[in-house]
Amino acid sequence: MKFIDEAKIEVIAGDGGNGVASFCREKFRPFGGPDGGDGGKGGSIWAVADRNINTLVDYRYSKLHKARSGENGRGSDCYGKGADDIELRMPVGTLVSDINTGEILADMTEHGQRVLLAKGGEGGWGNIHFKSSTNRAPRQKTDGKPGERRELRLELKVLADVGLLGMPNAGKSTFITAVSNARPKIADYPFTTLHPNLGVVRVSHEKSFVIADIPGLIEGAAEGAGLGHQFLRHLQRTRVLLHIVDIAPFDDKVDPVKEAKAIVKELKKYDESLFDKPRWLVLNKLDVVPEEERAKRVKDFVKRFGWKGPVFEISALTREGCEELIIAIYEYLAAQRTQEFRAEETKMAEEARGIVSIDPDDPRFKVIE
Repeated sequence: MKFIDEAKIEVIAGDGGNGVASFCREKFRPFGGPDGGDGGKGGSIWAVADRNINTLVDYRYSKLHKARSGENGRGSDCYGKGADDIELRMPVGTLVSDINTGEILADMTEHGQRVLLAKGGEGGWGNIHFKSSTNRAPRQKTDGKPGERRELRLELKVLADVGLLGMPNAGKSTFITAVSNARPKIADYPFTTLHPNLGVVRVSHEKSFVIADIPGLIEGAAEGAGLGHQFLRHLQRTRVLLHIVDIAPFDDKVDPVKEAKAIVKELKKYDESLFDKPRWLVLNKLDVVPEEERAKRVKDFVKRFGWKGPVFEISALTREGCEELIIAIYEYLAAQRTQEFRAEETKMAEEARGIVSIDPDDPRFKVIE
């Protein structure tokens, strides 16, 4: 299946049916009175998050989604039938926004999440609603309201805890293959991944996290070189980025430090918040560096790169150093989740105290002397 992570669609909800002005004309009921029914409600359009879908390919070729209108009311107190709603199933991680206003309508982050995209029009009233003691033969009725109409942009941002960042052929695909259940294409010749890959890394039976591999960046991506920035959105939901660097490139003329700085520059051009995310440096392909030269080469790289954060030395091909890295990642993620949980508990406790607390300056609680 072709990976599609962006699409534009138009959704049109159904119009409400019209109410009707009608009067009873039955035998033995010469003055039966008004009996015009209401119109039915138009169908609405909903977005539903589905973890069994992983691409927006269905919406690349099916751009118009229109719900049916409600039926008009009829005489004899017959109400029009309401139209059925339409559900558009989307991958978990889809961001839905209005093209014309820029408003974000939905951020589909949980399986089964259901969000209204376009509301169907309400049905009109029949003349039975207008009868009164002074208006016994009302001819008033109302028409149904039109349904909402929107042009939407769908953007898929994969849900992952860890994102891999680096130049093409830095060994990102080899790394995700070595530590997770993902099986992207890897080979012993230079090429780049063409679409994101997700893998589940299992630290133990009950401990795991999700890692995302995106196509490699190159210098000038902001100007459209290579695959550009089109896949960097998939790193925006991650908690930590692994900057994987090929410390022993095939070409001796290639400077790993220069390439690493180019990646950081492109990241900052794309999004400041993504640039500010926690980032770890992972020096890969140490298996092709003689053991007696490794320490010197790593030290030289870190010094010239000016790096002050965590540094890991691995060989994705032989899995050397990978186990220590994934354990460190899991411990970091667990600490982050614990911190977020405690912050949420504190916030809830403060809100609870605010509900029951009494303001001494509130005049309702003044002591009467």
